[in-house]
Amino acid sequence: MTGETQDPHVLSPGHAPTPFTADEIRAGCPAGRAIRLQVEVVGETPFHRVSRFVETDEAGATMERYRLSLDGSLLGEPEVSHVTWRELQAHASFPADATTIEPERIETALGELDCLRYTVHDGATDEVFWFAKDLPGMPIQILTRTDGQVAATVSVVSQTLP
Repeated sequence: MTGETQDPHVLSPGHAPTPFTADEIRAGCPAGRAIRLQVEVVGETPFHRVSRFVETDEAGATMERYRLSLDGSLLGEPEVSHVTWRELQAHASFPADATTIEPERIETALGELDCLRYTVHDGATDEVFWFAKDLPGMPIQILTRTDGQVAATVSVVSQTLP
């Protein structure tokens, strides 16, 4: 043992730190938390995606995900799956040499939020993720730009906490 303490925000060598640890995500995503996102992809009809934490324990969560039209009609069947807290953390683990991280305060449907903005460069595509510092879990907003043009946006429009 070298005596070094591994940063729980860094999941792999060569990767940037994640905005939240698995433990922070677990604490911030209790059973009953539901997050509604508006998804807009160029050339497609916008829709809402809902992610709901059905059951949680020390290891992970059972999540229900489904899509709704903007008027609230169910689009397809809900999907239920089990994920570990570390798997959720890994969604925000990006190569360090392709990622810039900067603080930014943004206006959202949930009000003004202090965020960490992750910009990830991959060839002609840039993905920008805004993680609200006080809302551990998924990004509050995502922007995908390809060849300088916006290809998709995802924004939290509401959340329900138990």
